[in-house]
Amino acid sequence: MLTRVKSAVANIMGGIMAGGTNGDHLGISDLPLKFPYMRPEFLGLSPDEIECSADHIARPILILKETNRLPWTTGYAEVINAGKSALNEDQACCEVVALKRRPAPSTPSHTPTTHRRSSLPNGEGLGLRESADSEGLVLHYWGLFDGHAGSGAAVVASRLLHHHIQLHLQEVQDILRNPAVLPTTCFGEEPNHHQHHQHLSPGGAQRALTRAASLRGASGAPGSPSTPAPRFFTEKKVQHESLVIGAIENAFKDMDGQIEREKAVYNISGGCTALAVVHLLGKLYVANAGDSRAIIVRNGEIVPMSTEFTPETERQRLQFLGFMQPHLLGNEFTYLEFPRRVQRKEVGKRMLYRDFTMNGWAYKTIEDDDLKFPLIYGEGKKARVLATIGVTRGLGDHDLKVHDSNIYIKPFLSCCPEVKVYPLTQFEHGADDVLVLATDGLWDVLSNQEVAEAVTCFLGNCDPDDQNRYTMAAQDLVMRARGVLRDRGWRIANDRLGSGDDISVYIIPLLHGNRQT
Repeated sequence: MLTRVKSAVANIMGGIMAGGTNGDHLGISDLPLKFPYMRPEFLGLSPDEIECSADHIARPILILKETNRLPWTTGYAEVINAGKSALNEDQACCEVVALKRRPAPSTPSHTPTTHRRSSLPNGEGLGLRESADSEGLVLHYWGLFDGHAGSGAAVVASRLLHHHIQLHLQEVQDILRNPAVLPTTCFGEEPNHHQHHQHLSPGGAQRALTRAASLRGASGAPGSPSTPAPRFFTEKKVQHESLVIGAIENAFKDMDGQIEREKAVYNISGGCTALAVVHLLGKLYVANAGDSRAIIVRNGEIVPMSTEFTPETERQRLQFLGFMQPHLLGNEFTYLEFPRRVQRKEVGKRMLYRDFTMNGWAYKTIEDDDLKFPLIYGEGKKARVLATIGVTRGLGDHDLKVHDSNIYIKPFLSCCPEVKVYPLTQFEHGADDVLVLATDGLWDVLSNQEVAEAVTCFLGNCDPDDQNRYTMAAQDLVMRARGVLRDRGWRIANDRLGSGDDISVYIIPLLHGNRQT
């Protein structure tokens, strides 16, 4: 246990470093990489430029060379960390994707084609809009991935997550294309309610129908002229946007499963958080698994579009899992939370605690089991799950273990994102209304309000017709969060500590989204 405590303190003070351990072996593998490490493809960097960008002392800010490499004149900027890891573990991806129509049964199926944004200035041209009716729907995709314990999982997810989203959306696009049609229980065939009725006797079926009618407040006997015949087996009404949300959620799960399977044949190090945005049929779908963040700045007001998933925000979910499956704690940890570590001399005394059923605190008598290391330890950015990791949702981390033990962390880490929907077409947007996506390197030092004010002020001083204004605004945000190097380290406004983490920022103008709908 002493070793475990020392490990916890080390992790809380320094976090998980890239190139270090991934839980059970050194981060060195003889397996080939699935994809080589690189910076986002749309930056168009040469190998020499990528090498120069890895300077942990100068920390140069990288921006787009050509604005037409991203749709909607999206702005992007990034900077490497101040020595936390050897490589920039953030990754980014942006794609314009055409969903192919489902082939007829007699037609051999083929892999759908992804149209690259490098050949589609501002996501337009080449007849994508015109081909939507004949081929399928068109979606725009942006993704940010913040790696930890290596960049491998972030690199793989940045290359493949949008393909999984594409495949799942293709399965339901025929429904999505027709706003007048609501999804049915069985896609492609009519639900057969009569198959269920045959298991009830005539009297039982009648009593069930009568009971169903009474529960709905119906008057009169079923089938009487005064009331319509009740429908016993009802279906929930499922909206179109729920199909898109479900497709994105399943895509995240498939991506996580692919990483797990392919770790046997490829060197895919660590894990990553994932923040993805899909624009489809006039709506923005923001999917977040981790501690990156998305906000909309509209007419100077802030609309939060994501929730950070940390040991503190997901305390009750984690504690409930530890309570239901105590073997996952390895007889080393307790699922209960105390204001501080419990000492042996406090056994038999009363101390404040809380469990998965509680938001508040109460007193309990301390027992020997309460001396175990807490499942969640630390506060804020220093909080860790099983003394190891500071995020609770993301992709990868399948081999991650508690230091010097056989206790796996993955059961407590969810790959499922929270998906929030923004109805783009329901609002009038100006040129300064934007969606800001950024990894935690930005949000660690700047609040939502500071980011919104900085973006609004910067864009307000730019020429509205300048196609580079959003990239320059992203560069300004990264500069504000990184700060300048002084004798005491990186400093930002009011002599506060700047961010020493990798920082990646998208600024997506919403006005262009209205034009695409």
